Amino acid sequence: MAPTVWRVTRDARYRAKLDEIAERADLTTGAIYSLFGSKNGLVVALVADYLRPYYEEIEQAVPAELDLLEAVDAFARYYRRSCDAPDALSGLSLQITLLDMALHDPDLGSQLATSIRAQENHLIALFTGRSHSGSVVTSQQAQRLTTALRALFVGLSQGVPLGLAPGADEQYFADVARALASGMSLTDHDADAS
Repeated sequence: MAPTVWRVTRDARYRAKLDEIAERADLTTGAIYSLFGSKNGLVVALVADYLRPYYEEIEQAVPAELDLLEAVDAFARYYRRSCDAPDALSGLSLQITLLDMALHDPDLGSQLATSIRAQENHLIALFTGRSHSGSVVTSQQAQRLTTALRALFVGLSQGVPLGLAPGADEQYFADVARALASGMSLTDHDADAS
């Protein structure tokens, strides 16, 4: 995706008109519709482009030979370092803007959720097959863990710049992630009911 389109759309709030976005990106509205189908399609494509390198970096930060708790530890440390990245505040602003957009436009919210779940498949694959407590983590177990870690880290990463997570350094992120992974039942919920 053209960096200019990304910068223009990232900076524009959801109230921006498609023709304004197209003009600032030096495109026609027809080109935007042709490429993305709609303004929502443009937003979803931009989010996917924004997240793709992030998940690729995580795969590099978490070596394949680690067991589950070591992998969770490496992931947590990577996530915490991202809170100090030069673009961390703009990333937080983007998260809040996207959440606001999704709350005001349920169709966009559904499309964004689908796109984000597709990207999270990288994390599910990253944790699947790792050893843990004498067994191997299944993809369903990795999915449950990924959901829990996402909730934990989104909350912590929002709290860090706002001063709501004092002392939440790399070790803290690693400790709470390990506690979550070791303390939670990785058994499939549906299997528990039978």
